[in-house]
Amino acid sequence: MTQPRPDEFKPPPECPVFEPSWEEFADPFAFINKIRPIAEKTGICKVRPPPGWQPPFACNVDRLHFTPRIQRLNELEAQTRVKLNFLDKIAKFWELQGCSLKIPHVERKILDLYQLNKNVADEGGFDIVCRDRRWTAIALKMGFAPGKAVGSHLRSHYERILYPYNLFQSGANLLAPELASKLMRLVSDPELDTFVQKPTLPLDTSDKEYKPHDLAERQQFVQPAESCCNSARRAKRMRAESSCVKTEPGAEPCENRPNLRRRMGSFVAKPELGQYQQGFTLTTEELKQYLNDWNKALLPSSVLGSDEDRLLLCDGCDDSYHTFCLIPPLNDIPKGDWRCPKCLAQECSKPQEAFGFEQAYRDYSLRAFGEMADSFKSDYFNMPVHMVPTELVEKEFWRLVSTIEEDVTVEYGADIASKEFGSGFPIRNGRFKVSEKDEMYLKCGWNLNNMAMMDPSVLTHVTADICGMTLPWLYVGMCFSSFCWHIEDHWSYSINYLHWGEPKTWYGAPGFAAEQLEAVMKKLAPELFQIQPDLLHQLVTIMNPNTLMSHGVPIYRTNQCAGEFVITFPRAYHSGFNQGFNFAEAVNFCTVDWMALGRQCVDHYRLLHRYCVFSHDEMICQMASKANSLDVVLASAVQKDMKDMIREEQDLRDNVRKMGVKHCEQAEYNLLQDDERQCAKCRTTCYLSAITCPCSPGRLVCLHHIQDLCSCPLTNYTLNYRFTLDDLYPMMNAVKQRAENYDEWASHVTETLEAKLDKKKSLSVFRSLINKSELKMFPDNDLLRQLRLVTQDAEKCSSVAQQLLNGKRQTRYRCGGGKTQSQLTVEELRSFVRQLYNLPCSLPQAPKLKELLNCIEDFQQHSEKLLADETTGTAEIQSILDVSFDFDVELPELPLLRERLAQARWLEGVQQASTQRSTLTLETMRRLIDQGVGLTPHPSVEKAMARLQELLTVSEHWEDKTSSLLKARPPLSIETLSETAEKVAGIPAYLPNCLMLKDSISRAREWLQEAEALQDEDSIPLFYNLSDMVIRGQDIPVQLGPLKQLESLMAEVQAWKESAAKTFLMKNSHFTLLEVLCPRCEVEAGSPKRKSKKAKDITQHSKKKMVKLDCLSDVEKALSDTKDSASALATLGELRLQEMGVLSSLRAANESKLLPTADCMDLKVCVCQNPPMGAMLQCELCRDAFHSVCVRASSDSRSAQAWLCPHCRRSEKPSLDKVLPLLASLQRIQVRLPEGDALHYLVERTVSWQQRARQVSSSCGLPDLEESFATPPSTDGKVSQTTHDQMVFYTEQRCIPLQDLSVELEELMVEGLLLQVSLPEITQLYHVLLNGSKAKQCDTDNNTELHIKEGVNGAEKKAKRRLEREAVEPERRDKAKKLQNKRQKMNKDKNLERKAASTSSSHSDFSQSDDSEEEMCPAEGCQQPEGDEVDWVQCDGSCNQWFHQVCVGVTAELAEKEDYVCDNCTISDGR
Repeated sequence: MTQPRPDEFKPPPECPVFEPSWEEFADPFAFINKIRPIAEKTGICKVRPPPGWQPPFACNVDRLHFTPRIQRLNELEAQTRVKLNFLDKIAKFWELQGCSLKIPHVERKILDLYQLNKNVADEGGFDIVCRDRRWTAIALKMGFAPGKAVGSHLRSHYERILYPYNLFQSGANLLAPELASKLMRLVSDPELDTFVQKPTLPLDTSDKEYKPHDLAERQQFVQPAESCCNSARRAKRMRAESSCVKTEPGAEPCENRPNLRRRMGSFVAKPELGQYQQGFTLTTEELKQYLNDWNKALLPSSVLGSDEDRLLLCDGCDDSYHTFCLIPPLNDIPKGDWRCPKCLAQECSKPQEAFGFEQAYRDYSLRAFGEMADSFKSDYFNMPVHMVPTELVEKEFWRLVSTIEEDVTVEYGADIASKEFGSGFPIRNGRFKVSEKDEMYLKCGWNLNNMAMMDPSVLTHVTADICGMTLPWLYVGMCFSSFCWHIEDHWSYSINYLHWGEPKTWYGAPGFAAEQLEAVMKKLAPELFQIQPDLLHQLVTIMNPNTLMSHGVPIYRTNQCAGEFVITFPRAYHSGFNQGFNFAEAVNFCTVDWMALGRQCVDHYRLLHRYCVFSHDEMICQMASKANSLDVVLASAVQKDMKDMIREEQDLRDNVRKMGVKHCEQAEYNLLQDDERQCAKCRTTCYLSAITCPCSPGRLVCLHHIQDLCSCPLTNYTLNYRFTLDDLYPMMNAVKQRAENYDEWASHVTETLEAKLDKKKSLSVFRSLINKSELKMFPDNDLLRQLRLVTQDAEKCSSVAQQLLNGKRQTRYRCGGGKTQSQLTVEELRSFVRQLYNLPCSLPQAPKLKELLNCIEDFQQHSEKLLADETTGTAEIQSILDVSFDFDVELPELPLLRERLAQARWLEGVQQASTQRSTLTLETMRRLIDQGVGLTPHPSVEKAMARLQELLTVSEHWEDKTSSLLKARPPLSIETLSETAEKVAGIPAYLPNCLMLKDSISRAREWLQEAEALQDEDSIPLFYNLSDMVIRGQDIPVQLGPLKQLESLMAEVQAWKESAAKTFLMKNSHFTLLEVLCPRCEVEAGSPKRKSKKAKDITQHSKKKMVKLDCLSDVEKALSDTKDSASALATLGELRLQEMGVLSSLRAANESKLLPTADCMDLKVCVCQNPPMGAMLQCELCRDAFHSVCVRASSDSRSAQAWLCPHCRRSEKPSLDKVLPLLASLQRIQVRLPEGDALHYLVERTVSWQQRARQVSSSCGLPDLEESFATPPSTDGKVSQTTHDQMVFYTEQRCIPLQDLSVELEELMVEGLLLQVSLPEITQLYHVLLNGSKAKQCDTDNNTELHIKEGVNGAEKKAKRRLEREAVEPERRDKAKKLQNKRQKMNKDKNLERKAASTSSSHSDFSQSDDSEEEMCPAEGCQQPEGDEVDWVQCDGSCNQWFHQVCVGVTAELAEKEDYVCDNCTISDGR
């Protein structure tokens, strides 16, 4: 943004702009009275009518013709005009000397000769400036840059142009002999030759550094005889462009004059700057000679008798002068006319005529003037008129009026009488026809034709029509046309309405600054006021508002747009200019408040000898004569004014009588014209009285200037009066009576408003005065408005005071609020308290509020002490803040206290967090630091912040480092991590990663100890413990040596489990491997009561209390809790007994429900739980019936295997040859897992069953199983039908008949079907029993165990003998008892003795066999070791016998890593 130039115009502040509502706009005088307190402070204001108020333009455009005024802009401004007047004098001086004035350029701008002359005069004159060498200072004072030798140039120009003129002004060129003799005494001064140098006349017309001052062209206008303003006709002074430095010489304007006389050729001076000082330089000798010859210079040429060729003839008086006798002397005869010093003095001493505007030669119509105005503006700014910014026009206007080198002339159609050409507003009975919708504007108060003569206007009592005051004037403006500084006649109001066109820019000063503005203008342009003392009343002079403002005059501005009013107030100076072509209308009006100013204005006019537009006394008497119809306010004002008028008139008349005037007579001055009754001295219009003298008919004076009438004795004078004093008093009393009631009320109001201290009234008294004014309908004047305003202020103060006393700030601040818009500062409260005591009324809240202020001041003092103490705690700060809740005042200490409270709380938070290491987390530190950053800086906060930041930095560093250590891959050693843990142990903060590091180290050490203990133990580790160790080891971020070994061992176990699952589990089976390998713990029983009873029976018959295993998770938990394989096998044995008992009950229940006596339609069979119907299949294991369509394919009935239902068929039942390698591989892994124990038990159970099956086959006389299996059962293509006629279903396959079947064979067959391993004996036994072979009575003797051992084939020998040793005999005994009980239900009397014997024999044989084998070691010289745990090793040769490791000399590590072959097998294999 560009910076404004130092001399660029700066717009003053804007005046008030009012936008009344329709209600306010209805009464113009009421609205003006309402805004007067505000607007009179600026002198002018602008009023925008409500939207829609658009009066029609009623002026006849075609009929309106006017002659505008010519305005040359640079002659309007006061200081510029002073300079131009000075240049006129200089130009005239040199023109009379036969030379034309040329203004020089210095530093590329025209030299201000007026300012140069003034500065030299202020410094003491040319000689003193030269002597003291002050030319550089003068150059700086004139605004030239230093260091460019401008001072010498200024001296040269002064010598050439101004010094001769100043000599002429001082009269040095007309020195008398006495003055010359005085000048002789200067010769004694030795410094005279050095400092006194006299210039020569600048006669050279070829000097290119000078601009000609065209005086002849400037004076080309001839003033008419009736005008007295000849000097107002001015032409352009400067022809050359301001940007040019030098101009070509032009012809002298006086060369062609016919009366030009020349005695010699013209003298041409050299143009060089260095030779400008070669003029008239008086040395001491030359001065003596010159002064001696001085008297001769004034003698006629005949007396001198010689040197006629040096004589110069005056063109005015024809006197002759030697060129060397002149002061200063001339070297040559000048060109053009020449005047002698006497003629020059006579010509220049003529008084200067007053300045005024001249009328244009052309008469314009409104349309023609508009075309001219628009053309001028568009050409000047080189753009369309509507696009020129108002700011640009304003700056350009003030630039033009302040420059002397640019002469712009405009025309202004001002003061056009509306009575002659018609108003812009519509009027009644006018030529403009008003439409119905516009009739409202005819009687509207804002119609300027109505405003001046409305009742509230005092001017309605002026009888004459005063054009411009009571009748509007019209103004047609163009760009730059201006109206100069002035105040309205009689200091009245004025209102201006811009009908249409471009804006009008206004400047105004308030009425109280009128005298100040006048003083400033007289100070800055005294020359103008010397010529015209009433200059400001001529409306011809303006001054830059910036200049006035710089001298302290308040100036305001506004831009009046079309459709807007501008109102000026009494004695408010205003001026302005037009932005372009526009049409405005203005009128004056006076209100009641103006009357005192009106009388003051008359006295002021008397001092200035200025005529009055109307007689103020006549207007007052006119109103007094209508006392009964006057408004009470106006009557009161008239009574006061009339009282002053009568008192002054009585004093004047008494003074006249004392002076000797005795003759009196009544005169009807109201019948005379104003110009016939003006005072001859002060031009005041006389009305009440005047003094006349018979010697001067038609001449009169006012009583103030009785001495200025004539020279006759005062006794000859006559006192002419309009009313006697006795006539005036009744008139005043009538007005007084009219206003008495109002005056009484007004006096009471005034007394109440001006009451002091204890005499002040309460607020209720003020309200009663307002009520009385409304009751008696007193006018809404200034006094009433002041009373209302004071009352409103008092009520507001009372309300605010009460609010402050109520302490309403408490709730707001406790809720977290802050400063409200209505909240006062302490200083404002102090001022408010003073305001309460300064109110015209007394308020009861004032003393209480004073007490509140004292409390607040005490609070402030206490706050300052707390803020100065750095150790203040939060409780103390909070307590004083709680006190502040009762103060509804903005306290500057509150933010500081809150800041200190926040600091104290923060410090306490830091201290509290630091005391407990577990609470000082990184997030806590960051949060505290973030909170601390938002706090106001304080030393304690800064120290705590520094410590906290340092701790946070260290903590973050170690947190990041420990995190990286914990995330390192591969994990670091425990020694490396321990070193880091020792370093971070001293950090007083809660560091999760560091604690995790410490915990990881602790867990790693515990894990290593457990791993070491696990490796040192002799027993085989459990899979559960091993898995837990691996999982925990993988979760520890520390390098653990044994972890990889354990992970590989876990991988082997997992691979074994997958291989076992692949071997046993059927495709898409929902059974788990453990569920398949373990005896069934969940068998669908027929009756829960029966199941519970059986379980109870089993428990009662068991020697050892068993744990009830109801589900697979119980089985898995029980196996995991066992210490060794023997315990696990015992647990599985118990589960087997539970399985056999539950299954026996289930078989009996299913058999009973399929008896012929049952109603089959009530049965629920099969997986679908529907009644049996059609083709059915019966499970050989659970003996339940199933629909063939629900459970199998069409070819299943032809199978040679026993058919099992989906609940009973749980696995693929691999052969024993496939199962034994799985068991061997698991034993090599050396890990115990539930599935391994279950498989171990399954193999032992299978081998045991196989032995029993062979034993039972041989002892019971069954057919050879192999032969029986070779002959499959005959079905001859038919399915067996049920033999019961009432049954509606049949079985497709044959089932083992249970009738006549021994309990032992049934139990053997059931357990064979329960085995999850396929054996040929199971199939053989199934076919034998299916074909119904009769079993012989089984004989059991003491050799049963030996027979079983001898009958074991080669494959059975390879089974590990450890399985036989770990078999539990109580299981068999319990099973036998359970089977016996079941059979008793099915067949109570059959084979009772045989079952009992078989059970007893089996119990004793198995028990003896297991006990003897458990303690047998085949090694020679067995040492029979004892203890909780004895290590065994199995021969990997052909015998597969078990030996004590200590007996055969094998260590545990060797037995684990290498195969062992006993001595017998080694010998036999060698053979």
